[in-house]
Amino acid sequence: MLFLIPAYLSDASPLAYFAPVIKEFILKTDYFFVENEKTARKVIKFFAPEKKQSDLQLFVLDKYSESGDLKEAQTLMKNGQDFGLLSEAGLPCIADPGNLMVKWSHENGIKVIPINGPSSIILALISSGFNGQEFTFHGYLPIDKGEKKQKIQWLENQVQKTGYSQIFMETPYRNNQLVDDLIKFLQPNTKLCIAANINDPESEFIRTLSIKEWQKTKPELHKVPAVFVLGR
Repeated sequence: MLFLIPAYLSDASPLAYFAPVIKEFILKTDYFFVENEKTARKVIKFFAPEKKQSDLQLFVLDKYSESGDLKEAQTLMKNGQDFGLLSEAGLPCIADPGNLMVKWSHENGIKVIPINGPSSIILALISSGFNGQEFTFHGYLPIDKGEKKQKIQWLENQVQKTGYSQIFMETPYRNNQLVDDLIKFLQPNTKLCIAANINDPESEFIRTLSIKEWQKTKPELHKVPAVFVLGR
C-alpha cells in the first residue's frame, strides 16, 4: 500500500490540529518517499516522536525524479512493502511531485490510501470569500517579467469573464516582488486574497482586499509561505 501522508503547513501548528490517524499510518512503515529528507524527519518526529529515526528508509522523490530513479523502492513495493509518501508541506501531490509514485502505484496494482490533512491551497480559497464552486490552481507564475505580467492580467481577465477564482503561489523569497507586480499590473478594483503562514497560531495572516486597498497596506512576506487568490 502507498499511504499519502499530510505534513504540517507550519511547524508551529499545534498537534491538536491534526487527526490521530496520521500517526497511526506513520507507525505502519519505515519506508517513505520524501521531497526533502531533513523536513521529512522533522514531520515524522512531530507526529510520532517514539518512532526511531535510525529505522527510517527514505527515498527522495523531488521535481527532478523520474520513475526509473526509484526502481529499488518499486521492487520493494511489488514484494509487499508498504510505503508512505510525504510532501514538504500540506497534502502530497498538490504543488508537489509525489503524483509520480501514485501514478506508478495505480499502474502496478498498489493500493493508494489518502489521509486527511491540511492543504494551503484549499484553506486559502475557503478563507478568501471567493467562489469555491469553480476555481483553478495555477501553481507558480512565470519568472520572466514580461511573461509574468501577461499571466497576471490573463488571470484577472478569467475572473472577470468566468467568475472562477484563480489561485497561485510564489517561491517565498520572491513574495514581496510578486505583491508589487500584482499591485502594478492589476486593476484597482480587482480583489486579491493573501493567505500567509496558514495554520500558524501566532503569525497567520489572511486578508481579502481590493488592489487599491493593498496599495495602502502592503504586507511583509519575504520568506513567508503564502497563497494568492484572485476573485470576485
